[in-house]
Amino acid sequence: SRAASPPSPLWALPEELLLLICSYLDAQALGRLAQVCRRLRFLSGRDLLWRRIARGCLNSGFTQLGTDLAAGIPVKERVKVSQNWRHGCCRRETVLKWKCKQVASFSFLMPWMELNGEYLYLSQAENIQAYQLCADGTGLQRHPQAIFSGHQEDVCRFVLVNSHIVSGGGDGSIVLHKIHGSYSVKFSAHEQEVNCVDFQGGLIVSGSRDRTAKVWSLSAGRVGQCLHTVQTEDRVWSIAISPLLSSFVTGTACCGHTSPLRIWDLESGQLLTCLGTDFHRGAGVLDVFYETPSLLLSCGYDTYIRYWDIRTSTRKCVQEWEEPHDSALYCIRSDKNHMIASGSSYYGVVRLWDKRQTRCLQSFHLSSPTSSPVYCLRFSTTHLYAALASALHVLDFTAS
Repeated sequence: SRAASPPSPLWALPEELLLLICSYLDAQALGRLAQVCRRLRFLSGRDLLWRRIARGCLNSGFTQLGTDLAAGIPVKERVKVSQNWRHGCCRRETVLKWKCKQVASFSFLMPWMELNGEYLYLSQAENIQAYQLCADGTGLQRHPQAIFSGHQEDVCRFVLVNSHIVSGGGDGSIVLHKIHGSYSVKFSAHEQEVNCVDFQGGLIVSGSRDRTAKVWSLSAGRVGQCLHTVQTEDRVWSIAISPLLSSFVTGTACCGHTSPLRIWDLESGQLLTCLGTDFHRGAGVLDVFYETPSLLLSCGYDTYIRYWDIRTSTRKCVQEWEEPHDSALYCIRSDKNHMIASGSSYYGVVRLWDKRQTRCLQSFHLSSPTSSPVYCLRFSTTHLYAALASALHVLDFTAS
């Protein structure tokens, strides 16, 4: 009788079955599988297999809803880099330095920045400068590719949306620039400095030290027309438009008896709700960040990061994390999934947080021996940029 033929190896199965089997493996098992043969090495690197793993990682480019914010970068590589974020493995570098103004013997410069693809936009005094990132992402080109000006005093904050820059300045004005072109518009907005701005859906919202927030039109024939003036009864430090374009949130100085976090109707300018009931006097909100239309992060002088879900409660946040060294928190950013990055008021401390944990995950001290707040931070899946009073620092998490 004929001898029975030897069984076919596992990797001879149809690709659909192999992918189904491999979908049950974790990262370590997929890595070992890649060492078996060329076919399994190719198969085990497929984005389809790593996507589920990546959604549970820090800063892998996937939001809570599964949206991929870093399409084009292999998911397996992002998972590898994510482990460096978790363990704090990075290379630090100071990529820009500048001189601070001297005001009454104090250094004074509060830079702000935005990341957009291959460019980093940084406010320095009255201007916003566009620097091209180096090919390896670790540094910037030595000279800016473009300079956007128009303010008579320092730029306080700006946003970059749909190839437009909208900035608020210490001169009380708002300036709109089109990045690719010479088009710009400037209009007087507030009686005192414009501390914060946001721009979505053809509308600008601005907040000022003059205790007002305003809504501005950018539609044809109505550019710079004020649609609403909201009396906040307190200095406005931060502002953000909801992703649904139906409302906006203001963060104020909390010098009165009202909540420093309030949500306003964008169409009417009327107050919709106040967030929280237990804020200490002076515990102003310095930064706010929408993850989704219902999920909002805030931070400020009371040293807490707070996570709000307005679907469940407006009286109490659903999570909070306390800065361990009792420092005010100047800025926050989220990967819209598990990771939060925060910038502290002392010694240039940047912290990484995992929402699934109660304590800080990693800390980086960027200004020693002199102390400077981290005024602004932005990150991609591979690099974090932090702007301090006199320098721009980068943390490169691709370094092993």
